Amino acid sequence: MRLLIPLLLLNWGLTHAQNTLQLEEGESSPNATLDRVAWIEGSWRGEALGGKVEEIWSPPLGGSMMFSFKLVHEGKISFYEFGHIQEKDNTLVLQLKHFNGDLTGWETQKETVDFKLVQLEKDKVYFEGLTMEKLDGDEMRVSVVVGQEGKTKELVFNYRKYY
Repeated sequence: MRLLIPLLLLNWGLTHAQNTLQLEEGESSPNATLDRVAWIEGSWRGEALGGKVEEIWSPPLGGSMMFSFKLVHEGKISFYEFGHIQEKDNTLVLQLKHFNGDLTGWETQKETVDFKLVQLEKDKVYFEGLTMEKLDGDEMRVSVVVGQEGKTKELVFNYRKYY
């Protein structure tokens, strides 16, 4: 699956992001604390990337909210993401790592994929290239820009809270 996603992205071509934002050159992330995004807590499921997806978010504790993500395709784990939203330097940063279904990592041991905070609204948080929005009490939409070799696509994940 790790090879399938980049191939799909190459076929999609260059796309402008509809739901995500980027910091302007020299712009800093706004001040924020985890209480502004605590609504993300919970277990969420949906369908995307040709399979079933699940995200589980912990409540804020110790200056972070940790999460796990998995994609199940044809009854098998395609890949995982593990990470957190962390309070750092009076703002928030979302950091993650990818793993194959057998838990072999995509990134190097010290490397993470980082998303800086861009903007906060009620029930909506914008990180660079990743937006999370609470649609109602048990629905959430996550938009994320993915890509390779200069070609990007914004993927949208629609989730429903299941407990």
